[in-house]
Amino acid sequence: MDSRFSELNSRLDKVVSLDVYTIQTTHVEQRLAQLQGDIQLCATEREQLEDRFADYQRDEAKRLETERQARLYQLIVPVVICLVSSVIAIWAVVAK
Repeated sequence: MDSRFSELNSRLDKVVSLDVYTIQTTHVEQRLAQLQGDIQLCATEREQLEDRFADYQRDEAKRLETERQARLYQLIVPVVICLVSSVIAIWAVVAK
């Protein structure tokens, strides 16, 4: 009788172990699927962030170039006016 109970217990252990293994495997597969989704989401967000950063860098370069051109224009106009007025003054003196 004891041998039959021990045999029954060993069979039950195998069945319980198999059930536990199945439950564990299912849980691990679900967790892996969730983690893969999270990784994909992170990769997508990283790509979007890189795109936005590239847009920011391009916009910043355009802004700096616009400012540089504005400063250059602000410098050139007074110099040209000074040169024109000097030429007119010299021409007026020479024409007398």
